[in-house]
Amino acid sequence: MITAYLQMAFALAAVIGLIVVMGLFLKKRQQMTGSMMKVVAHQSLGPRKGLIAVKVGTEVLLLGVTPSDVRLLRTYESDDIKVEPVVKETGDKLKKLKQLKETLYDHQ
Repeated sequence: MITAYLQMAFALAAVIGLIVVMGLFLKKRQQMTGSMMKVVAHQSLGPRKGLIAVKVGTEVLLLGVTPSDVRLLRTYESDDIKVEPVVKETGDKLKKLKQLKETLYDHQ
């Protein structure tokens, strides 16, 4: 009876350990592959519509996004505008969007 409990506890520990190891592996893999493209800013224009600035290599792409379409609106060189990655806090996001908006209007 005790051996059955020990066997079950060992199997459970092995499964949990495997889940943790796979999670760490996938997180590290995602960080390595995600470095080529970064979302710089996102501005919602309504339900499921918006503008997204994406940095790909040395270019910044301004994309218009709707539920059925993604369109390239404009392309900038990253040297032309100041690009900083998106921050998770709402106040910082708003500040970054205002800075990006000012930068985009300055280059028109």
